[in-house]
Parts: sequence; C-alpha cells; structure tokens
Amino acid sequence: MENNSQAELNLQTEEVVQPEEFELTEEVVQTEEFAQPKPGGPFSIGDESFLMNGEPFTIVAGAIHYFRIPKEYWRDRLLKLKACGFNTVETYVAWNCHQPNEDAFNFNENNNIEEFLDIAASIGLYAIVRPGPYIGGEWEFGGFPWWILRYDDIELRCMNERYLSLVDKYFDELIPRLATHQISKGGNILMFQVENEYGSWGNDERYMQYIADALTSRGIDVPVYTADGIEDHMLVNGGVDGVLKTVKFGANPDVNFGYLREYQAEGPLMCSEFWNGWFDQWGFKHYERKPSDAAKSLQKILAAKASVSTYMFCGGTNFGWMNGANFDGEYKPIVNSYDSDAPLTESGDTTKKYELFKKVIEKHIAQIAETPLDPQVPKAKYGQVPFTQCADLFANIDNLSSAFELLKPVPMEKLGQGYGFILYKTHLKGPSDYQPLVIKEVHDRAYIFLNDDLYAIQSRNDPESIVDIRVPAEGVDLTILVENMGRVSFGSELKDYKGITDCVRLGHVNIYNWTAYPLELNDLSQIQFKSDSDMIFFDHPTFYKAQFIIEETPADTFVKLPSFTKGMIFVNGKPLSRYWNKGPQQSAYLPAPYLIQGVNEVIILELEGFKKEKTNPVVIFDNKPDLNG
Repeated sequence: MENNSQAELNLQTEEVVQPEEFELTEEVVQTEEFAQPKPGGPFSIGDESFLMNGEPFTIVAGAIHYFRIPKEYWRDRLLKLKACGFNTVETYVAWNCHQPNEDAFNFNENNNIEEFLDIAASIGLYAIVRPGPYIGGEWEFGGFPWWILRYDDIELRCMNERYLSLVDKYFDELIPRLATHQISKGGNILMFQVENEYGSWGNDERYMQYIADALTSRGIDVPVYTADGIEDHMLVNGGVDGVLKTVKFGANPDVNFGYLREYQAEGPLMCSEFWNGWFDQWGFKHYERKPSDAAKSLQKILAAKASVSTYMFCGGTNFGWMNGANFDGEYKPIVNSYDSDAPLTESGDTTKKYELFKKVIEKHIAQIAETPLDPQVPKAKYGQVPFTQCADLFANIDNLSSAFELLKPVPMEKLGQGYGFILYKTHLKGPSDYQPLVIKEVHDRAYIFLNDDLYAIQSRNDPESIVDIRVPAEGVDLTILVENMGRVSFGSELKDYKGITDCVRLGHVNIYNWTAYPLELNDLSQIQFKSDSDMIFFDHPTFYKAQFIIEETPADTFVKLPSFTKGMIFVNGKPLSRYWNKGPQQSAYLPAPYLIQGVNEVIILELEGFKKEKTNPVVIFDNKPDLNG
C-alpha cells in the first residue's frame, strides 16, 4: 500500500450510500463459471482481458498474507474467501520471514508458503504471488531482512552490486519453490508481480528489468505485471517494457482506469490493490469505511469488466516486532493490528462488508457455490488475571544481554541485533553548567536516565535536543534506552537503522566511551523476577509476569492492559504485540495457537509506568477487540 498522502488522492470514497439503500446494478458480466482451477489450463493476457483456455476471464482476488495469519487458520480464511465469491488469493512474500539470518532460510511452519498455495488450490482458488524483494505492505522494513543493513556499501532497490547479490541468493531459494506451483505446471499461480510500487521510489529502469528477468530466468513462465499508484511519475518509473501495468486505488475506477489507458492502450484493466479499508498508525484514529461505499466501488470495477484484488480481504496481524512504519517527513509507526477494516476481521470473522461484497460478486461474475463454514471464530473471555511477579529491567541487564564497549554509539544492526531495544551507558565528568543534550538521529524513542532516574523521553520526531543537563562535580551516569518501534516500510527513509544512528553531544562536545547492551528479548527465561503481595513499582522499565490456567481447548482472545502506558507483550515466550495507551489499538489479538491447555504465561515490559499506584496491576483477556481507543 502507499502512504497517506497518496491515499488522499486515490482513496477518495464514492458518494456515501447507507447500507439499506445499497442496490446492485443490473449490468452484469458473468464471463465464466466459478470453477475449480484446471491443472495445466492456459492463462494468458489478451488484448482486452485475461484469458483462461482462450476465453475471457476476470480475476476476483482477495489479499491474505500467510505470514500475518497463524498457519492453523489458513484454511478457515481461504474457505471464507471462496465462500464470498472470490476466485483467487493474492499474497506478498516476506523476505525477512524466509531468511531471518544471512545463512539461514526458513520455509517451515508459518513460513511454508507452498502449503498455503496447496490449501488454496484444494479449496478451488487460483493465486497471485508478489515475491518482492521489496513488498512494503506496512510490514517491518518493507519485507527486507534487517541484517542487510550490516553492509555499509548497500543501496536498496537499484542496481547496487551488494544488494543484487543478496536478492539473487534469496531468489535462488524462493523462486524455484514457487515455480512448481504455476498454473502452467499444474498448480494454481496465475501471475507474479515485479517488485512493488517502484514508481513511488526510484527511476532505475535497469533494476526493474533485472527483477523481471530474475523471475523468468528462474522458471517463471506465467504472466508478470507491475503495480503502481495513479500519478504520472509512478506509472512512468514503475513500468517495465512489455510487462502489464496495473494500478491501485480505493474509489473512482472510471477515472483511474481512464488514466491507466493513457499509459497502456490495450490489455486487461486491473486494480491490483482495491483499498476497501486502510491501516492504522499509533496516535491516529482507527480507519473505517462504510461497507456500502466500498461495495459500490467494487461494483463499478466489475461492471467495467476489469479484474481486481481486494486489499485486504483479511488483514491479519503484524505479530511481535513486525509492524512497519511510514515516513513522509515524519516517522509514523504502524500498530500491530492489520485489521484494515477488511471484509474479514483481524480474527477471521465475517462482516457487513463481506456480505455486500458477496452480493456484488455473485451478481456480476458468477453463481457462488455454497461453502460450509463458521462465520465467527470462537472467542474466549478468560477475565482478569493479576500480575504477581515483577523485575527491574536495569537490574537484569546482564541476564538479558552481553555488553559491547564502544567509542561512540552505533545502531543495533552493527552489533548483530535485529529487533527490540538497545541500551547505551556512559559516565559524564563534572562539573558542567546546564547544556543541551543532543541525540542525533535517534530511531525511534529514547528514554534518558541520569543516575538511573528517568529525566526525559525523546522521540524520533522531536528536535535533536529537548533537554538541558547539568553535571555535578562528582559526575553523573547517563543511560539511554532506545526502542525500535518498527523500520520504515514506505517512504524516503527506507534505509532505517535503529538505536542511536549518529552521535550524542553535550553542548558542542561529543561524548565518547560507551557501553551498549542489545536487548532483542528473544529469551526471557533468565530474568530474575520477584514476588511481592503488594507488588513493586520501579522507576525503571519493568517486567510484569502473570500466569493463568486454561482447562479446556484454548480459543482466541484479546489482551487488554487498561492501567498501563506503553510496552511489549510476550505470551508463552513469544513476542505478541506492542501496546500504547495513545491508541488507537487498545487490545492485542491473541490467537488460540499461541495458547496451551494448561498453564499459560504472560510477561509485559512496561516502559513508562503503571498508572494506579495503589492497585495491583492486572491483564484482561476479553472476547472482543478494541481498535478505537
């Protein structure tokens, strides 16, 4: 998806129609029967439409990203896609999921994209795959693995030798796996996308041709296409000679398809991302679009005999540290929920939008075979659970990290760290009168402590100096804890190092000689918790632990922390979600596969303080989400 400024251009909604006033047009297409994919059936690009076995074929796709949905729920979400009338599933491929370290590939469990494709085929769905290497999608670093930032000579999304060598290594593993699933090989993949929204990033024509050739040279023989927004520079810079152009928008298909025709006189019309909803960012309102309004736009697309991919059909979740961020002159991190006001909720429930989309598709494309399914995934309300143990982060720093002695602060990537937090510590000699403390390029939120007392909080969007410091004659310990809130996934600052990415000064004096502690927090077992009937409330970032028993088969639930401010949630050892009382997301989706029948453990890291000092802290497990807080 594109950034918010682009959304203002292309997500302008149609004239609002109340649901009870929504009517389907009589003009219908019905160009094909809704049928099981035919193994080996030829799929091609015609002069005016896509062709299947030589006959006009309309792609009606819905986006479901396998890496945002627990594997146990893939079949449920895909069945609901089919039952709504869609004939194709579309998914990105997240490089950072499949190559978490440079020498390690992972195509197992939730990264088993081949199994995802097989399930879709067994249900009767075609597939469109968007392998990147860049995907954007409000996903951490736009899908790039964090470790590529360790290379000083790397430049992203261009003909940079280092970058291309890493892309080639990745594609050598990925593309042959996907090639066997092409419709030309008896599978269900109809098309592959070349890169993603490149026209919004650069103008390296050789690079786009390189990525297109990287697909075909590794066995891709089904059609490939590009996808860009509706602006001149996007359609000009994002294209590849001889490759189908598609466009992305949320409304006004007649205008936007007309614009596409100025650049592509013939070939199928396709809205490759129909924005029926939108993502959320911390500190902004939860996005909602009237179901009738979205259905009206979908109806117009299909009436124009165009193909479409609904983005999103089921948004899912940016679990753990995997939310991205936008940058449009200001850093704007994405929340963990990727609900996107889609036809299926984050937790897989059908909505009014789902019902209206089904009516539109059935009227315009084909009769929909009834598919037995449960429209609502079971949810549990496990109630209120007290936190009974706590631990001071600073007191446990040696249990969680190994120290690095540095001349000056460096980003976490340079220390081999991908996610989480990093703590920098030094001693300032005195005396010194009040001078500004300058932290240049902090990415993304710095907690500043003097002698272990919280002194200030500085965010990436603040000026480089927000506080003055006075150093007494005996000196002072300066500690800076930096939170990585998600790497930029769209915008000019895509090469997004985390931590202190430049230097620290006191006035005009550079501060040298630091100790750094990377805090990836992928193993919390060594934390020394303390039990206290009254609980302990530290002035430092604090871990809180609770346990609760599930006696029956676990069900989905939602974690709520109404008295806490900001931090991270871990469940049974897995990082689940960030939380922040500034909203809009005020609950974290906790799927049943993350839970066990028996004793479950929840640990949170609270960064800024529990608000009710005389009340023991609790976590609430509810059966309803709160995305509007």
